[in-house]
Amino acid sequence: MKPLALSDLRNIAEYEKVREALRAEVIALKQRRRIHVGDNLTFLFENRETVLFQVQEMMRTERIVHDDKVQEEIDAYAPLLPGGGEVSATLFIEIPDLYKMTQAAVRETVNRFQGLDRDAVFLQVGAHRLPARFEGGHSKEEKMAAVHYLRFPVTEAAQAGLADPAVEARLVVQHPHYAAEAALSAELRQELVRDLAA
Repeated sequence: MKPLALSDLRNIAEYEKVREALRAEVIALKQRRRIHVGDNLTFLFENRETVLFQVQEMMRTERIVHDDKVQEEIDAYAPLLPGGGEVSATLFIEIPDLYKMTQAAVRETVNRFQGLDRDAVFLQVGAHRLPARFEGGHSKEEKMAAVHYLRFPVTEAAQAGLADPAVEARLVVQHPHYAAEAALSAELRQELVRDLAA
């Protein structure tokens, strides 16, 4: 997928003029690209449009106008863009009743997902098991982050399976403290096939 460049971004004034329409489009896009696996894990499959929107929103929120600072934002969000032959996702560890819990209880709940980055998350497309590769630096032995960036390398055979509605495709989590899976919707599969073709 083509990396973002400075020329892809609108300045803040121009962005404000189109923001509401773009925001509605991206919300609808993210709806198609989001999948819940059990009660605590949500995956948002990223593409150029979702990442571009994130950078534009950061520019707007932080009032970033200088090219060097905009480039820093582009570089910060670059890991979300999938490379050739792969799809990427942001993984959110979600905690129901978060506001009713103490900070220590929240930390304990998130920490039960330690080891999630060790071959516990994969796409299953027919007979093809596609393990997630987690971006480093988001979990330590004593502390787990609530947001992670993942990439799934997708073989040509698995790409063909994603495009074939007769082939089952699921997102699976097999962790000692959390086991769940969910079928990829037809819309999500179409989005991923499009990503892989980009």
